This record gives sequence, C-alpha cells and structure tokens, in this order.
Amino acid sequence: MDQPALDLDSFPPATRADWLALVEGVLKGAPYDRRMLTRTPDGFSLDALPERRRDAAPIAGRAAGAPWKVIARLDHDDPARANAQMLEDLNGGAEGVSLVFASSPYAGGFGLPARFEELAATLDGLMPEMATLRVEVGGFQGRDIALALARLFEKVDPAALDLRFGLDPIGDFAARGAAPIDWGTLSARLGQTVTALRGRGLTAPMVRADGRLHHGAGATDAQELAAVLATALAYLRALEAAGLPLDEAARTIEVTLTADVDQFGTQAKPRAFRLLWQNVLEACGLDPSPVALHMETAWRSLTRHDAHVNLLRGTIAAFAAGVGGADSVSVLPFTQALGLPDAQARRLARNTQLILMEESNLHRVADPGAGAGAIEERTEKLAAAAWELFRQIEREGGMVEALEAGSWQARLDAARALRAKDIATRRLPLTGTSEFPLLGEAAPAVLAPARPRVPRPAAEGALMCEPLRGARLAEPFERLRAAAASTAPTVFLAALGTAADFTARAGFARAAFEAGGLAAPGNDGFTDTAALVEAFRASGARLACLCSSDALYAASAIEVATALKAAGALRVYLAGKAGEDEPAQRAAGIDAYLFAGVDLVAFLEAAQAALGIALRVEP
Repeated sequence: MDQPALDLDSFPPATRADWLALVEGVLKGAPYDRRMLTRTPDGFSLDALPERRRDAAPIAGRAAGAPWKVIARLDHDDPARANAQMLEDLNGGAEGVSLVFASSPYAGGFGLPARFEELAATLDGLMPEMATLRVEVGGFQGRDIALALARLFEKVDPAALDLRFGLDPIGDFAARGAAPIDWGTLSARLGQTVTALRGRGLTAPMVRADGRLHHGAGATDAQELAAVLATALAYLRALEAAGLPLDEAARTIEVTLTADVDQFGTQAKPRAFRLLWQNVLEACGLDPSPVALHMETAWRSLTRHDAHVNLLRGTIAAFAAGVGGADSVSVLPFTQALGLPDAQARRLARNTQLILMEESNLHRVADPGAGAGAIEERTEKLAAAAWELFRQIEREGGMVEALEAGSWQARLDAARALRAKDIATRRLPLTGTSEFPLLGEAAPAVLAPARPRVPRPAAEGALMCEPLRGARLAEPFERLRAAAASTAPTVFLAALGTAADFTARAGFARAAFEAGGLAAPGNDGFTDTAALVEAFRASGARLACLCSSDALYAASAIEVATALKAAGALRVYLAGKAGEDEPAQRAAGIDAYLFAGVDLVAFLEAAQAALGIALRVEP
C-alpha cells in the first residue's frame, strides 16, 4: 500500500540548547569541559557537540564534482619490473604514478635508478599525455632528473604534459642534514632550473613543498602545515627573485600533505592549508587561487604485524583526503612496511580509491564537510595553530634557518616524545600491534623483504642541520616481537578462582604480553595453589602473572606468589594496580603490576631482559 510522504516540517527544529539539555542529563552534574572537550596534540580543544555553521561556504579546491586523481607509487629498482608495474597500474585505473627514485627520502631502500637509459626503459610504452607523473627524488638530484625527463619527452607537446618535477631543495637539506651550497645559491639555482623548464613550454607545477618528511619525523598536523607553508613561501620568494611574476610563481608551486588515520583531522588538513595559502597570496597582493594539493597515506601509521589492518588505515585516510578536497591521492600498499609490495597489494591500493569514487561517489559533492560544526571547528583551529607556528618560523628567519638552528627539530622531537608515550601506554592503541596482537600469523607476500637501514655517513656542506629521521609508530612493539621470535617465550597465567573472577584480567594480560611476543595461553583457572604450581612447572614458562579479582588477590596473592617463586618463576606479575597490600605482595615475590596506562614497552623490555632476550633493530 502507498505510504504518505514524510513531512519533515512536522518535526520541531532542534537547537544547540536542546542538545545541551540532553547532554546535561547524561553527564549528571559532571563538568561539560571535562567530558565533552578533547585537547589535541597541537594544544587546542575540540567540542564534541559543536554548532552547525549554516553560513559556511565550501573551501575552493578541485572543481566541484570532479574526482581526485589516483596516483600509484612506482619504486621497483629493476627498470623492466618497474615498467610492467607502471603499465599495470595505469591500465588498472590509476591516473598517474609517483616516480620514487632511490635517492628519495621516501624510497625505503628501493627506488628507481637515475641513469637516463634506465629511466627511458622504466617509462617505455607510456603515453605521457595521458598520465600525471610526479617525481620524488632527493640528494639534490632534482635538477638532473627534471632535465632528463624533459629530454625524454622533448618530442611531446609540453602543454599536454602533467609532469611534476617535485623540486624541493629545502626537503633535500632537511633529509640529508647538509647542503653543498648556501641557501642563497640554492634558491638562485632553483629559479634558474624552473626558468629553463618553463622555457621548454612546460607549465605544470615544478616545485614542491612536502610535509611527509616532517610528519614521519613526528610532526603534529599544525606543525606539518606550518613547515609546508614556510617552505612554500621560501620557494615563492626564490622564484620571484628569478624574475617570475608572483602569480606565475604561485602556480609553479604544489604541496604534498600526509593523510593519516584521524579521519576528521585529515579531512580538515587540506581545508586548513588552502585557507593558509589564501592568506599568503593575499599578503602578496594576489587574488586567491587554489594550490595543487596531493596527499599520501601516512608511512608512520603502517604496521608490519597484522598488516591487513593497514587496508583499513589506508581506506580511512583516503576517504578523508578525498572529501577534504585533495586534487590527487596516493595510498601506500598495505605491505609497504614489509618490503616491496607485490601486484595484489598494489591493486588493493588502487582499488581502495576507485571504490570510494566509483561505488561510493564521494567526489560528487564539493567540500561535503562545509558547514559541519566538527569539521569547521577543526579546520579553523588547525589553521590558526599552524599560522602561529608559521609566524614563529618566519621570525627565526625562515624554514632553512629554523632547520639550521635546530629549533624546528626540537619542536618535532617534543611532539614525537609525547606521541611515543601515548603509544607505550596504549592511550594511542595500534590494532594488531599493541592491541589484539596475533602471534603466529603468516606475513603477506612481498616481492623483496625490507632492507636494513644503512647508516649514512655524516654529510658536510655549506649548510648543516640535524637531519629529520622518520619512524613508524609501531616500531617499539615490533622490535620486541622480533627479539622474542627466535625463542618463543611464554608467560604462565595464574588464573585464580572461577571464570567470572579472572576472565577480564586474564584476557587483558594475555594481549599485553603477546604485544611483546610473549605467548600467554589461557587456562580454566585454579582454586588450589598446589595444582596451580604443578601446572606452572608443566608449562615450561619462566614468567607468571596472577589474574583474578581484587577480593581473591587480597585472600590468595601472597600465598600464590610465594609458591610460584619457590617453583622457579623468574618474575611474578599481578594483573591490576597495586593496592594497600603492595608491600607484603612485593615481599612475597610480586615484581611488577600490569594495568591499563602502564608503560607497556618498558614493562615488556624488562620482562624480556629477565629472560635474557636482547633487543635488535629491525630493518
């Protein structure tokens, strides 16, 4: 039967006051700002119930309804294999490729060779008019690679090429820690290179301000935006000094930002940068115009264990980058941290984006976050925090001077230390690594395993700084897992009482120990100390952890700990916080307490040290 149409006007409008009244009922007198405000690593607070911005306009980015470009990463060091991968990516739906050369700080031990003949072999069969080519190079080789590519495509109409050379001397300096010549000479050389390339008729953005190096070294969102903005401004000045009109110089610059697993933070990041760039252009007397903006999923968020979770991380990041207005997006294959990704991993990286666009149609609405209170608040506060940091960098003389003085590295170190603490205490959980670890998993296939990090000799030059070093968030736990892999140590869970008494803490303890590669098999619990000790001896474990309720701890923890130590336990732990009985429990042999918020990395390192396990550095 026909149903009457739903009359939306029949519902009374809900005001913010109405919502706050409902929240007050749930809070039951608790302060609103203690429960409903979140403080970000950049120091500003976010309201869980922000008001809708009915007058907000979309922030201009890519054209309304236009899809973002899917960019595949190309980093195989064999030209023939790289060529096959490139053609497969383009035939499989990618609209461009990032040419990651071996000298790039993002190459990870692989990367394309730079010789002209090998470059020609890598790009054989490519129709350059049909694809975007992004160059990623380091070690101050950008000029040579750019001229080589211009020579390779000299017979192609330059106006038809979307060839982005990625010239980034400040990024080269930050990654290497040294520059062969001073910044004045470097900036002049950059201007000469751009002028020469433009003289060949090439018009795509040629200079890149890249935030990935800063993000990998620990930057917060505002720090990444500030670094990119300060770098872009330095390039704008260099190009103007080379004789380019300011409006043309601005169009010559593109930016790359990191897309991370914080959906709203990533969605706000490109919106905030576009506002910041408009401020810079207006200060230069130019009309606002959108900057070419590429985003790549975060290297630092990838994990080596339970690597398929990286597919979810990549999906969240790509979603947020796309709806945030990125012009192009690269999704790192889910096995990137394990080594050189195979065809399946590359296909999933492409299809993550294709599904978001072709099945979910996410690109069809221009700036869908416009007017949403949470997105607008995040964008405005992020832009304000980044602008203040940018002004501090400028007061120090600019990005090069901040790197040279070490003040920028100090800011990143502080941010990284706070984040490392959150990782270690699992305030910032990593699924499959620090939470819900899966021992004995089979690692996905890769074409070649990750290569060990080879320490580079200290570079020397006219400019010197402490280089920015990237690290993944999961590495502390991965080192623990790697150290334990050869011995397969176990922890005996001394579960006391019935399942109702010990299940919650036994599950918590098992996950915590296994995050460090220490297997902790479950059992049905014990009500008899002698039976528990016999089971401990039979297990072959040298570590034990009491798991039960506070009431049973008060009644039995001292007796059981004493018995376990007498039976040969090297360390005895208790799942839970220490209470009034701590002095007596410690005297009985309880060595440490395992609870939510403990520094789990330090806890597991101590447990492994008790077993004689030495940490080693993974590639």
